[in-house]
Amino acid sequence: MNKIIDGKKVSLELKEKLKEKIEKLDEKLTLVDISVGFDEATKVYVRQKEKMAKSIGYNFLNLHFDEIDETNLIKEIEKLNKDPKITGIIVQLPLPSYLNKDKIINTINPKKDVDGLTNINMLKLVKGETCLKPCTPKGVITLLNYYNIDVVNKNVVIVGRSNLVGLPLFHLLLKKNATITLCHSKTSNLSYYTKHADILIVSVGKKDLITKDMIKKGVIIIDVGINRVDGKLYGDVSFECLEKAKLMTPVPGGVGPMTVISLMENVYETKKNEL
Repeated sequence: MNKIIDGKKVSLELKEKLKEKIEKLDEKLTLVDISVGFDEATKVYVRQKEKMAKSIGYNFLNLHFDEIDETNLIKEIEKLNKDPKITGIIVQLPLPSYLNKDKIINTINPKKDVDGLTNINMLKLVKGETCLKPCTPKGVITLLNYYNIDVVNKNVVIVGRSNLVGLPLFHLLLKKNATITLCHSKTSNLSYYTKHADILIVSVGKKDLITKDMIKKGVIIIDVGINRVDGKLYGDVSFECLEKAKLMTPVPGGVGPMTVISLMENVYETKKNEL
C-alpha cells in the first residue's frame, strides 16, 4: 500500500481544473507579489509563484524593493488596492525587521488579500463566514478531502500555533467537526499528545521534532514543516515515522505544492466573487 500523500500530484490535478476555469474568463487576472530585501529563500518562492501563475494564465508582477520605508510601502499597496486591473496582492514574508508586518498586511484590501492574512479575513474564518483562506491551511484541508480522510470522531493534534498555519487550521478543522488538541512551545510532555493523535499535523520548523516513538501505529501525518539543512529540505517529522503511519506527507512534495495551488485558487476566487 502506498502510504505517501502526494501533494505534488494533487496540485497538478487542481492546476488543470483551474486553467479550464481561467480560460473561460473574458479578462486576464493579475497577481502582485511584493517583496523587500535580499532574502534568498524569498527569491526562490517568488520564482515558484511566478512560474505557476503564468502557467495557469495569470499576469504576475513582482514588486521588489531592495529597501523601502513603511510609509512608502503602504502607499504602494494602497495604489494596488485602487487599481481595478490588480486581482490579488500578497506580501512576501518574512519582511525586514524594521517594517511592521501586521500593519502592512492589513493595508491590503481584504477582497484582494489572496494570502488570507488580513485581520478581516482571519475574523471571518474564525466566525465560519465565507472568506479568502490562508493558503497552507487551505491546502491541508484540500489534501484531507482528496484522500477522503474524515476528521469527525478523530483526535486531531496540531503542533504549532502560528497565525499562518496552526490557528487558522484549528478553526477550519473545527468547522469540519474534528476534536482538536493544539500544542505549542509551552506544551509539556508533547509526546503524550502526539501518541494519542489519529491525525497529527506538525508546523513548527524544527527538523525531526516528531520521531517514531512519539506516534501510534496507524496515525495519519501531515508535515507542514520546512527546514533547509545543508542545501536539502526536511520536514518536522522524521521520515522513519512512515513505518508506523497509515498515511504521511513527504517534504518536499507534500504540503508545499498545495500552498502554491491554494494561492492560485484564491486569485480566481477573488475575481469569481465579483461576478
